[in-house]
Amino acid sequence: MPVRPKSLVVAIIPARYASTRFPGKPLVQIKGKTLIQRTFESAKRCPLIDKLIVATDDQRIFDHVQSFGGSVVMTPEDCPTGSDRLAFVVRNDKSLQNAEMIINVQGDEPCLDPEVLTQLIQILRSDSTAVMSTAAFRLEEEDAYNPNSPKVVLDLHGNALYFSRSLIPGGRTLKFQQDIPVYKHVGIYAFRPDFLLKYGSLPMTPLQRAEDLEQLKVLEHGYKIKVAIVKSVSADVNTPEDIKKVEKELCKQNSSSSQAESVPH
Repeated sequence: MPVRPKSLVVAIIPARYASTRFPGKPLVQIKGKTLIQRTFESAKRCPLIDKLIVATDDQRIFDHVQSFGGSVVMTPEDCPTGSDRLAFVVRNDKSLQNAEMIINVQGDEPCLDPEVLTQLIQILRSDSTAVMSTAAFRLEEEDAYNPNSPKVVLDLHGNALYFSRSLIPGGRTLKFQQDIPVYKHVGIYAFRPDFLLKYGSLPMTPLQRAEDLEQLKVLEHGYKIKVAIVKSVSADVNTPEDIKKVEKELCKQNSSSSQAESVPH
């Protein structure tokens, strides 16, 4: 009997220099390492990822990733989204088109818990009829009404039913209810390679426009998204002010690691 080739799980980190809110963000220093290097190293800790690539449109980022030993691919400047940057990489590398899945790891996640990536991979593996997976975690009341925190509701099989900037489910009172879970959508995705290549060409849809949430077009076109419920989400970097928040989280992670190493076995 022929040996079946090992499934390939590929993670790609899209990284562009010209961020509107934070130009040069991937190269900002956070406790002695750049944001992109910390994100790369965090993603690399996931044992289920076989290949990790940075996709960038900037020579400075390209050279820096090579300097710390990372794999990097140059992409066009006019890629409108991170998923388009991923699609460019996959379209131009036939070996990636045969991968089991392609993961979009946001380039501003220096404290990313590798367990989140593990759950993302496992839940897509659990359903061969799903074209992609994403993640969510349970919100507390103070964040439930924030329109900048998109919510997601699920069916009984862990599939996304709808994404919204509003409180969902709202119930009859349209108020947060402690006994009814409200889940925040986390913008990290795992794609089947063939669907990733199709994703960018899907026409915009009415609900996508209404909510300004791109993932809704997947549901509106009739495709299935699996949702992994994770315990929490790490601090990300959107503005220069977020750096201090990330540094505090890194200190907590380092402290926890030191305590774990000091426990006798």
